[in-house]
Amino acid sequence: MSKIRRNDEIIVIAGKDKGKRGKVLRVLKSNNRVLVEGVNLVKRHTRANPSMNKPGGIITKEAPVQISNIAIWNTETDKPDRVGYAFDENGNKQRIFKSSRSPINL
Repeated sequence: MSKIRRNDEIIVIAGKDKGKRGKVLRVLKSNNRVLVEGVNLVKRHTRANPSMNKPGGIITKEAPVQISNIAIWNTETDKPDRVGYAFDENGNKQRIFKSSRSPINL
């Protein structure tokens, strides 16, 4: 079970985009990276593909960010936080914020 999941609100804690916040679009488990909306933007030169009706040119898109360079954003405290696990009263495992011990709601 990954500590960071899709649609989590995160903040970048290291790198060129330090301090930027965004939503996780995709988690790439194989190489411990995540795609974050509006973070680590790169320009890609693409060739036109008329059969797929795609124009050519320079497009801007998100590149993956190392998972160690991000932290989940705690909306209650408005600070970055760490993720832990706890069992609720029904015995289900759930993610919690380490600082406040409150559950992470999607």
